[in-house]
Amino acid sequence: MRSPLALFRELTTESWRALDEEAEALREERGPGHFDRRPLIAFSAGAVFLVLMEYWGMPDDFTATVDWLVEKEIEGSLDGTFFRSLEGSRYWELMHHAWWAIWRVLGFFVFPVIVIWLSRDRVRDQHITTKHADPPKLAPFYWVGLAVGLTLLAVVSFAPGFQATYPFYRGASRSISDLLMWEALYAAQFFSLEFFFRGWWLRAGRTMGSHAIWAMMVPYVMIHVGKPMTETLAAIIAGLFLGTLAMRGRSIWPGFGLHCAVAVGMDLACLAQRGELPTQWAP
Repeated sequence: MRSPLALFRELTTESWRALDEEAEALREERGPGHFDRRPLIAFSAGAVFLVLMEYWGMPDDFTATVDWLVEKEIEGSLDGTFFRSLEGSRYWELMHHAWWAIWRVLGFFVFPVIVIWLSRDRVRDQHITTKHADPPKLAPFYWVGLAVGLTLLAVVSFAPGFQATYPFYRGASRSISDLLMWEALYAAQFFSLEFFFRGWWLRAGRTMGSHAIWAMMVPYVMIHVGKPMTETLAAIIAGLFLGTLAMRGRSIWPGFGLHCAVAVGMDLACLAQRGELPTQWAP
């Protein structure tokens, strides 16, 4: 059995060296002077999508959009009173978070897929294949990551800062159906996030070797700004960990499962700590 230090080297320096060797072989195969346009397209377009999500895809932007549509209804530009009735809905708060999640699906998945098609690339090549490169070799790292993640969330769920943050949708404690709807939206944006960072960007950066992981990690950490500082700092390690395994394994699915398990677990743990786990099906 290999020592923890040997396993750590296998995950880090050995994996990064292997990725660099693959990148070098790929560059040699394409020949000298070949310009790889994929990183330019993916990182530039991705930066635009991140900006759109930040400025148009936040919960408060939903309120602003509805207010604008209500004005149009009052002016007569739009028929009916549909948008004026939304504020009275019992799911008004959930709509704000659905807006946030839908924009994440658009920015992290739908828009990149359009760019991939326009670039005449294949979506299935963006690390979403179910054929893992070497499951027996990489699976232990995911299990260790899951164990560490669940242990840490159990500890930090006692912290007031985390309890005040999770779940994002405060109505998740109102009913089981509220909780399930929120977690479904949450999971959809996590899949999209993994596709964007650990699929599209890393696939585009194949000729960059391990450097693509570090390039991806920085904006990945920045999208955590505003959350508890401990979580934002932990995103540095998580970004490198998930990025390395996704690039070596050519698949985002194990990382998506790990991400969802930890995120949903955090929601449930914080609800339990506050004594707010829902017991009734409907609000």
